[in-house]
Order: sequence, then structure tokens, then C-alpha cells
Amino acid sequence: KTTCVLCARRAQKMALERYAVEESISRAPEILVRLRSHTVWEKMSVSLCFTVQGFPTPVVQWYKNEALITPASEPGKYRIESKYGVHVLEINSCMHCSVLYVSNPFHMLKLFGRHYACTKYNLLVSNCLMISPCSVPFPLDVCFTHIDVRLLEKFGVTFGMEGETLTLKCSMLITPELTRLRPRAEWYRDDVLIKESKWTNLFFGEGQAALSFTHLNKDDEGLYTLRVVTKGGVNEHRAFLFVRDADALVMGAPGAPMDVKCHDANRDYVIVTWKPPNTVEESPVFGYFVDRCEVGTENWVQCNDAPVKICKYPVTGLLEGRSYMFRVRAVNKAGISRHSRVSDPVAALDPVDLDRLQSEYLLTIVVCDVHIPGPPTNVHASETSKTYVVLSWDPPVPRGKEPLMYFIEKSMVGSGSWQRVNAQVAVKSPRYAVFDLIEGKSYVFRVLSANKHGISDPSEITPPIQAQDTTALPSAPGRVVGTRNTRTSVVVQWDKPKHGEDLFGYYIDYSVVGSNHWESSNHKPIKYNRFVVHGLDTGEKYIFRVKAVNAIGTSENSQESEPITVQAALTCPSYPYGITLLNCDGHSMTLGWKLPRFSGGSPVLGYYIDKREAHHRNWHEVNSSPIKERIYTVEDLTENSFYEFKIAATNIVGIGQPSDPSEHFKCETWTMPEPGPCYDLTVCEVRNTSLVLLWKAPVYTGSSSITGYFVDYKEVDVEEWSTANEKTTSHHYLKVSDLHEGKTYVFKVRAVNEAGIGKSSEVSEPVLMEPRPGTKEIFSGVDEEGNIYLAFDCKEATDASEFTWCKSYEEIDDTDKFNIETSGDHSKLYFKNPDKSDLGTYSIAVTDTDGASSSFVMDEEEFERLLALSHEIKNPTIPLKTELAYELFDKGEVRFWLQAEHLSPDATFRFVINDQEVENNDRHKISCDRSAGIIDMVMDRFTIENEGTYTVQIQDGKAKNQSSLVLIGDAFKAVLAEAEFQRKEYLRKQGPHFHEYLSWEVTEDCEVLLICKVRKHLEIQVIHCTPDGIRLQCSLKYYMEEMKVNWYQSEKMRIGGSEEVAWMQICEPTEKDKGKYTFEIFDGKESHKRILDLSGQDRGKVIGGLPDVVTIMEKKTLNLTCSVFGNPDPEVVWFKNDKQLELNEHLVVSLEQGKFASLTIKGVSSEDSGKYSINVKNKYGGETVDVTVSVYGHGEKLPEIKPSQAKPRPIPPS
Repeated sequence: KTTCVLCARRAQKMALERYAVEESISRAPEILVRLRSHTVWEKMSVSLCFTVQGFPTPVVQWYKNEALITPASEPGKYRIESKYGVHVLEINSCMHCSVLYVSNPFHMLKLFGRHYACTKYNLLVSNCLMISPCSVPFPLDVCFTHIDVRLLEKFGVTFGMEGETLTLKCSMLITPELTRLRPRAEWYRDDVLIKESKWTNLFFGEGQAALSFTHLNKDDEGLYTLRVVTKGGVNEHRAFLFVRDADALVMGAPGAPMDVKCHDANRDYVIVTWKPPNTVEESPVFGYFVDRCEVGTENWVQCNDAPVKICKYPVTGLLEGRSYMFRVRAVNKAGISRHSRVSDPVAALDPVDLDRLQSEYLLTIVVCDVHIPGPPTNVHASETSKTYVVLSWDPPVPRGKEPLMYFIEKSMVGSGSWQRVNAQVAVKSPRYAVFDLIEGKSYVFRVLSANKHGISDPSEITPPIQAQDTTALPSAPGRVVGTRNTRTSVVVQWDKPKHGEDLFGYYIDYSVVGSNHWESSNHKPIKYNRFVVHGLDTGEKYIFRVKAVNAIGTSENSQESEPITVQAALTCPSYPYGITLLNCDGHSMTLGWKLPRFSGGSPVLGYYIDKREAHHRNWHEVNSSPIKERIYTVEDLTENSFYEFKIAATNIVGIGQPSDPSEHFKCETWTMPEPGPCYDLTVCEVRNTSLVLLWKAPVYTGSSSITGYFVDYKEVDVEEWSTANEKTTSHHYLKVSDLHEGKTYVFKVRAVNEAGIGKSSEVSEPVLMEPRPGTKEIFSGVDEEGNIYLAFDCKEATDASEFTWCKSYEEIDDTDKFNIETSGDHSKLYFKNPDKSDLGTYSIAVTDTDGASSSFVMDEEEFERLLALSHEIKNPTIPLKTELAYELFDKGEVRFWLQAEHLSPDATFRFVINDQEVENNDRHKISCDRSAGIIDMVMDRFTIENEGTYTVQIQDGKAKNQSSLVLIGDAFKAVLAEAEFQRKEYLRKQGPHFHEYLSWEVTEDCEVLLICKVRKHLEIQVIHCTPDGIRLQCSLKYYMEEMKVNWYQSEKMRIGGSEEVAWMQICEPTEKDKGKYTFEIFDGKESHKRILDLSGQDRGKVIGGLPDVVTIMEKKTLNLTCSVFGNPDPEVVWFKNDKQLELNEHLVVSLEQGKFASLTIKGVSSEDSGKYSINVKNKYGGETVDVTVSVYGHGEKLPEIKPSQAKPRPIPPS
């Protein structure tokens, strides 16, 4: 302490001695070379010089008309330079004026006004020399106040919609805040100063600058700049405001035009221009309607009957002296857009009269006394387009006292006749738009002037003029390139179009790769060929295209850019922070620090440390090669000296800015028994009311090992700390709960050993209790191979991001139990050999993001669920709808069959009877319908030898299953007896047989009646088409020679048959063979007829192929196919839940060759479940078939549904 006091006294004594020396040698400023007066031409530059000496070195200030000059007050206007006592003021582009400039040199170390000198001069910018000397008194107190402005909360990139209200704000800290020296806040849009208007309100005060929009329009879109101007300089901030179109009044209508302006206003005429809207998904704009409204009224009148095709229109018929406003609406095939923002009011006055009204001077006009005016002169076409020609001329000289009117006449070249254009209404302006010209024809014009005394002679005839566009539609811009910018934006650049006359600017569209859905980035044309597209999703891939815009319209789209992933551009990393002293032994210090908040888009490769002793100016390098860890021991320090450190991070781009210097650390040996501070406090898993705090153990443990930790927290605005855990925790993490949503907290950690509680860690960064936007959680699952995993998705991840998996918040490095796979923004943690030891808390943190992190508790219940699902996938079984069963046919055949839920085309199977595999042969007819999942075997003769066990074994990929049926003993005997009975019955019924056996009954007349019924059957059916024609066939149950058989036939028919069938062949059928065909057989007592209608009048039918129920796993493709028939060809319509399907890429319908109808649903989901119907109909009627589709998820139990053939519902003829 004595040493410090002596040092302080010695420093104070030296300061007093230095002050005394300076006092003895100080000299007041003395001007050696004075300023001189100058006379220069307007817009020339001039340099003013003078020389001054004094001690200490004088400070010079320049004044103009008693106002202090600073380069920042008018950027680019002034340049001030001081070298070796010579002081120069350079003035660029002098304006027409006479001003007095003064320079004041003075001593900064003296009291203001004590020593000063003044030199002055006149600067006259004029056509003659006129110098009048004057003097400017030096102020009694020269103000050297430096006003510091620091912008705090700044407005960022903002998105709005037409019709909304919006405010751009920026808070600031002004030091000192003086009433007489307040800064000036200026707002600019695209570098154009914004003034107070009915659309914008400006506010500046109470530490805030604000710009409010009362009704947003696309005219308001642009780059906004706030400039806070002080005497000492300019602070500015800028960001882009995007304004999208309001919802259209008619679906598919375009957005509103913008930037409506009026030009060349005259007595009854004005030209209105505007900029076209961008059309992305809408159909192109083919024209515009222009509306006008007289100021002071609300009566809007449409100016043009037909849409004008270009963004310019001459409005005529205005009333002289009235003021008008205009607005524009765009038109496409869907409808008319909303109207644009109204233009500024414009007066229908002659420009000469308008200048006279706005002039401050009284003009005396001498007019010669002329009765009939002369003809106009200089008649020419000032503007041409496909629809009109604008003629301009000079009024006659002399014009006379009376008001002038004009009449325009036109003549088609070669016609020899003249036609007056404005016969009904006289023109008062020396400008007129002529419409109704034939495209491709040339015309000549002349103009006549008139007053109340008469009409002048015609003017000179113009050269031939043709109505055509002088400006062409621009060509498409060239190559488009996107480059990384930030996590939500991309810089897009493109080559200018080869043919781009009078461009308004460009529109930029963007689309997510693969979506084919385009959106507009800017809604107002931008003039440069570089633009930053904002509002994109981090990690998503986008493509871009550009269109050029001029008054004719928009060009074709440029070629699409290469896909680019939205990520931050590569930059140097930000600086590390939180430098903490962790240990000291008197000769070295151990430091720790935190990761940079942003890595610059590339992994941090290491750190560089600089040191210096307290009160020393120079920094010294600690390490020449980068340090990879965030803890380092600095050696070779001087004991009891104070040191400060700064650290810089480096990546592939380079070395970032160094951190702020740390506090002064004293190099003395730590001997306290308590532990040192914890370090590297990290906050993760921030939710509404909880978070997880991580830390690292102290490097200095004290006199004994550490037994636990306390975590303290408090709100930022509260002084008192609270302890989160009543008892110490042995872990290096703690979940802090019961916090208040929306509040901001800070945290610190204290280590504990047997000696007591150690030093607190550094206080953490403030944490706002609300989850980050787009926060996702870890989820569990089992992949197709049956492997159990935990997964996490993070859209914010960049190329420099690292996914760190932890168990119990300690990084996982056991490669024998875990496998980590990371790709892009997705990471998975696989369990190699899952067992009970894998229970616990798993967490993940993603670096180079805004705190993306999550945790997952693997409890016993969840673990058992995943194990069961894994076993099911690794050892899959083929689900069966029905187990192996049997059924008997009427011929005595026995069919064994089962049905699986689903079989792929590669599925295999086999039948086993009594442990012996059965092959497909005449006795065992084996078949498989894989689409229906049915496997069956038909035994045509079931005998005593077939007793035993029947088994079907199925394999489909890795999945297996089998089903068995035991037929022995009484069960077998019952089947055998039933099969024998059915076979005998079939044989009996092949001939004439009794349907009901002989029975008797007694009638009311006491007669005994013996009754029996005999079964006979025949029908006609179309068998098939043969090379010779169509064969009709009728099946017979029995036939005898005594029976008479007749076919009603023509010459082109042949007949034939056997005891079981009769047939008729129609050879080479034509339209004449249509009709009804009859087969007649006579059995001796009565005739039996069967009729088949081949008239061609067949209603629409679904022949087959559709089940009544279909079950399918989600994300698969479903195809419903059937055959349809009808004459004439029927119309096919598909429905879902009795509503006609809206077809798209997801739902595809086809009809091949007029008879194969199909519905394909790609990537089915639960939303596709429901009743689907096919409606087949022609003029003779039709039918509807319903199919119920049930979609189930992966791993879900298959619904128990038994499908059958769908039954049609008839539709009556129309």
C-alpha cells in the first residue's frame, strides 16, 4: 500500500511540473497567412487556405454565415484538412450566392475564449465582383460538445400487406441530450427523402425515431434508411420493407398496379403512367383501366372503354382549371385487380399559366392586337404507340388576346381526303392524342387554331406517321446466380437483358426445389441487377428466376438458377467471450472462455491469445499456433503483476475480431481451501417455464475434492439471487423449472467441497423464457432393418454446425454401444446392442445455431415398446386374414385355402401333407392369387388315403408364416362322407333328375295326389370370338334324339352341338347381324326358348376387377382397375364420398382402349381413406360400384376386413 501511495504522489508531482512548463511556453494562436476573398463561377470548386501557429497546437473550426461547418452536415460538399499548421477548406460545386466564411483557431487546453484568433473572408459566386467587408464576432463560449448517438433496438427486414398499418421504429441513446443541440432524424426510401403526408407520419423524440404508414401500398416497398444527423457526424441504419398484394377481389385476378404519376399536364390533357404488377401463379395481364376523380369529390370515372395494353395513357377531356387524381386497375382473363394508390393531384392548366400562378414575380405580358390567329407551328408526333399517336405543336405567334382553340385533321397517306379528328370538342392544349388509327397504315396531320373571330389556315403537314410501339417488350434477363447471405436470405444476381429499353426494373421469383410453386420476392420493380431475397427457410433448397419490366409489359422468365441451400455466408467467426481465470500458481494463469456466438459458417479451427500488463499499451502474442481447446494455461508471468487478455477465434476464412479485454487478473498463487469457479456455463432446452444449465467443473478444487454444486438464478431487474436446488447436485447439469414465461433470467454456479462453498462462476448470458421459433424435440423410432434410434431435425443447422449427442449430459463416445449418423440438418443416434443399461436421459445440442437443443427420457416403458417393434421388424410374420380352411364343391372336390393380408410378386409358398411336400399336378391343383393373397389347393378325389395334417408355409422376403389343418378321426370321416355325397349328387344331376322326389297329399275331394319335380336347364351365352366370327352357345342338361332343336338364323350362320351343348356360329358379322337370337328346343310336350339380345343397346357396366374393401399401408401407391363395357361407349366418372374427384398429381385417372378404367393414388395417407365410387353410364343406363379404402400406418395392426366382390348399383337410362 505504501508503494502505491508513493507512486501516486510522484505521478501527481510530475503532472504539476509538466503543467507549469507548458504554462511558461504557451503562445496564443497567431495567423501567419490569412484567408483571402474569392470570386468563382457557379458549380466550380474552390480551396480556402490559411496558416496558424501557437502552443499547444491550435484547433481550427470553420464557420459559414456563423454556422459551424462539419463534413457530415452536407456529405461530399466540404473537405477539411490540417497539416503542419496549414489548414484547408475545400468546397465542391459552389452555388449562386454570397457568403462569409470564418475560421477560428484556439487552444483546447485553455479556457474557451482566453486565447483565440479569427480570420474571415467573403466568397461571392456571381457574374460580377461585389465584395462588402463584414465581421463575425467570436462567440463568448465556443461549444465543443460532442453528441454521441447510439442506435439500440433497430427495425429489421419487415413484411407487410396492402391495406395494413405498420410502423418502423428505432430506439437510440443520445449523450448528452441537449435541447438546443438536438440531432435531426431523416427517413429515406431508396435514397429519396420521405416527408410527412397522408400516407406517412414521422416522429422523433423521447429516444425514438418512428415512421408510420397509415395504409400500406406496394408503392411503399423499398430500402428504408434512418439517418440521425448531428454536428459531429451521421449514424444510419437501413432495412428492406416488403409489401405483398392484398387478397384479390376475384380468384386469379392480378395484383394492383403501382407508382401512378402524371406528366405533361395541360388545359384539358394529361399523360398518366404506372408500373405493372408481377404475376406468378396468375394469368398474364393484358390491359389496364384508368380512373379519374375531381379533387373534392368521390366520383370516380373510368377514362378508357377498352383496356389499354401499355403502362401509359393520355387522358383528355379534362375541364380547365380543375384538379384531378388518377388510379389504375389491371385486367387478366380471371378479372380486374384492386385499384392502385391514387396519384398526387394535378391541375388542368396551361404550363405558362401554372408558372404564373406559382411565381413570386409579377409578369407583364404584352400582346399584339390580332383578330384571327395564325396557324400553329412545329406540328410533330411526340409519342407513338400501336393504339394512339400524341401530336404536339407550338401556339401561333402572335396569338392575340382571345383564348385559343385547336382543331386536328388527319389523312391516310394516298387517300387525298382530310378528316377532322375533334369535330365535337375543341382542344385547348397544344397537345392531343389521336386514337382509332389503323395498325400498319401511315397518316399525315395538320392543325388549325381558332378563336371567337375565326379559324386560321392549316399548319404545315407533318411527315407520314405510323401508329406503332417505339419501345419493344424486353428480352429475358441472362444467367441467374444465387449466393449465400444469411440464414434466411440469399443474394441473387443476374445478367441484364440484351434488349431492355426504358426498363422499370426487375421482378424476382423463388421456389422451393421440387415444389413447382413460385412466389414473388419483390412486389415493386427494383432497378439493379442484384437483390437480396429475404424470408427464406434455413436449410431449405431454393431456385430463382427473374423478369424484366418496362411500359410494354414483363419479359419472359429467365432460366432458373442452380439450387442453393439457405445458409449464412462464410465469414470470420465472431469474438469469444466470458474470459475467466480458473487457476493461478504465481507464475502462470489458467484461462477459460466461451464459444463465439457465430462461427461464420465454417467450423472454428482454434484461438489466439494476446496479453499485456495493466497500464501497458502494447499487446503481446501468447501462442503462435491456434489453440483448439477453450482452456489454456499462460506461462512465464510475473508474480503479483496484473494482466489482461483478449482472445480471437479463427476459421477457414481467417481470424475474427478479438474479444474485449478481460478484467485485470492478479498473478498470485491460489491457496484458499474452497474450490475455484466453475466455467463454460451453457443454457439449453429453453422452454416456456424451464431450461437446462450445463457447466464444467472447476480447475482448482481447493483442499479437498468437490462434493456438489449449487445453482443460483435471478431475474435481470432483481438484485436478490435464488438457489434452484436445496441440496447440492453431483452432476454437471441441472434442469431449472418453475420459471416465469416471458421473463429474463441470469444464472451462476458455485462448487462445494468439505471446506465450504467456493467462488461463483461468471454470470451467464441473460435468457428469455420462451421457446425458440420452430423448436423441435428428439423423437424415437425403429428403421426398416429393425434398428432402434433417436433422431433430431434442425433446419437452422449450417455447414459449420455440429450435432453433439449426450447421455446424462455427457458427450457420447462409446462406439461399441452407439452409432451416430448425421446428414445435413438431420442426425440419428443408433443403439447397437440395446439393453437395460441404455435407460436414461439423452440430449442433443447443435452448435452455430440460436440454441437449438432437446432431450429425451428413455424409460422402461418406451424401451420395451421399441424392443417389441424392433423384434417384429427383424423377425416379421406375414399377417393372415384367414387360417387354412377347407370347403367342398358340388363335384365332390375338396379345396384347401388360406388368405394373407398381402403378398408381393416374389412371395413363395408350399403345401405339406403329412410332412411331405405336394407338387402341383392333376390330383392336387395348387394356385396362388398374390394380388388377393389367396393360396389354395383343390383335390378332385378325396379318399381314405387323404387323412392327416395339412400345412401351408409362406415366405415373402424376410417375413414368414404357416398355417395347419388337422383332419383325422371323426373330423376326417365327416369330410370324406360329405365329399362322396356331393360327387354322387353331381353325377345324378348330369341327366334328367328329380328336383323334388315323389310325395303324396290328399286333396279336398278326398283324392290322393302324387307329386314330383324334374329339373331341366338351358341358357344362351356368348362364348367367345373366333377367327370366323361370333359363336353363340346354349348348355343342355340332357338331350335325346327325339327332341327338336331350332336356331333362328340367316345364310351366314352355321349350327352344331353335342349332347351337352348346342352352338351357332355367326360368320363375318356386320351391323346387319345385330338383333335378338332365339334357341328353341321341343321335348315332345312343350317348347323351351332362350333369347340373347345382340342389338348393341347395352347399358354401361363394370365387368369386374373391383373388391368392396381395400386396405393399404400409408405412403404406398394404390391402383384400382376394372373393365367397363357398354354400347355406345359409356362415360366413366370417379367419386370420393359421393363427391366428384378433383384430379391432380396425387390422384390420377385413366381410361385405356375405352374399356380399362383405373384410379391411381400416389403415396396414400390417412386422409385418402373413404368410399370411392366408379360411375359407368351411357344413354341406356349404367351402374355404380363402391370400394371402401382403409389406410393404416407403419407398425399399426392391420384392420380385420374380409373383402368380397363389389356389388354394382344400377343407374336408370337418361
